[in-house]
Amino acid sequence: MAVNDMGSGRGSLCVHVVLGQAVPARWGYSVVGSRRFADSTAASAGGGERGRFVRRNRWARGPGSGAEVGHHCSPWPEQSGRPAVNCWQIKHLPHTTSVAHYRHGVSACGKAFTVASDPPAPAVRHLVVDDESSGQRLDNFLIRELKGVPKTHLYRIIRSGEVRRNKGRVQADDRLQAGDVLRIPPIRLSARADDKAANPAPAREFPVIHEDDAFLAIAKPAGVAVHGGSGVSFGVIEQLRQARPQARLLELVHRLDRETSGLLLVAKKKSALKALQDQFRERETGKTYLALVRGDWPVTRRRIEWPLHKYLLPDGERRVRVTTADDPDGQYALTLVKVARRVPPSPALPSGFTLLEVTIRTGRTHQIRVHLAHAGHPIAGDDKYGDFELNRGLQAAGLRRMFLHAWRLRLQHPVTAETLQLEAELPAELQSALAALEKPIQ
Repeated sequence: MAVNDMGSGRGSLCVHVVLGQAVPARWGYSVVGSRRFADSTAASAGGGERGRFVRRNRWARGPGSGAEVGHHCSPWPEQSGRPAVNCWQIKHLPHTTSVAHYRHGVSACGKAFTVASDPPAPAVRHLVVDDESSGQRLDNFLIRELKGVPKTHLYRIIRSGEVRRNKGRVQADDRLQAGDVLRIPPIRLSARADDKAANPAPAREFPVIHEDDAFLAIAKPAGVAVHGGSGVSFGVIEQLRQARPQARLLELVHRLDRETSGLLLVAKKKSALKALQDQFRERETGKTYLALVRGDWPVTRRRIEWPLHKYLLPDGERRVRVTTADDPDGQYALTLVKVARRVPPSPALPSGFTLLEVTIRTGRTHQIRVHLAHAGHPIAGDDKYGDFELNRGLQAAGLRRMFLHAWRLRLQHPVTAETLQLEAELPAELQSALAALEKPIQ
């Protein structure tokens, strides 16, 4: 809460202070000449508290059930060089926890003053889904519309039922339709969110593989999240928006794990976003990854079709495991595998390795990592589902990240319907690690 001192006219100094439940417990207010009314204490329930000011003036006791506007007269010390009178007036307001309705008044000096109260409490909002957002997932829609709200909070209010669609409950992965009315509960940004707004992500461009008026495809490096949240201040999309302030819209079409490098699509138009996400949802795209796995992958194993079950560890971290077909929470997942080349064993790494081209027909969380690990061939460098002892040996050989790369993507252009095949070459650090592993022992 702030107080605007409008002045009291010639010969006196008028300062106006509001006390009440909305005021912080301890605060100070500086007047002309940096004199400070220090350690003013808000009125508490059951009776007003005394405020200690210059000249040790005391507040009259109030009812303690509402705010008080103070205005009391006392002389300045003669040696201060200030006017002879400093005026204060005591005024009690009716019971209220906010001074929003008592913003204006007139002091005993005859000068108007304004009390600037706290910002109004957040209110319920209603959003109407437009045509271009039709078909988009609820969580993606809210992430776009409610910028600055942590993802964890968004998912919490969805799960709790506070977010409603057409007055009914809705799930995070439900698809929206044009004309849907979403009820958004009051959301107050935390101090952390305010700090994030005041300190935006550093601008950064990423290697561009394809760009036109509809979308762009970039090469995401490993170790960079695609968006902020879950302990990450910012990601690719926030940095890209800062680097391109003139862009009207930049939205993620899909996601990649933080540890995965490679092709990432970003839409520049709502219509392109919807068209591309429709292709991903209908499994009309061909997404192929390069993965280096432990051991000698059987050339005859080309199809993995195990359902996956998501769960949380005690610390809240997300994990995925293969489950049975009758698991009601299991999600169908299909992975196609092709051997690209083999890396022979060595004395230091006797298991050997296989470089695989992995195409996913479904886009489940951690799908490739879990399917390959469950098959007995974990991805080299995977710190969640991998062979941890093997990973330590690989670090000594120069591999310090997971060997999983989004390599190739086939799709239809969202505007022209032309078939595109995009490709992101293997990053230098993976090429070097692979060459080191293939190097014959001298």
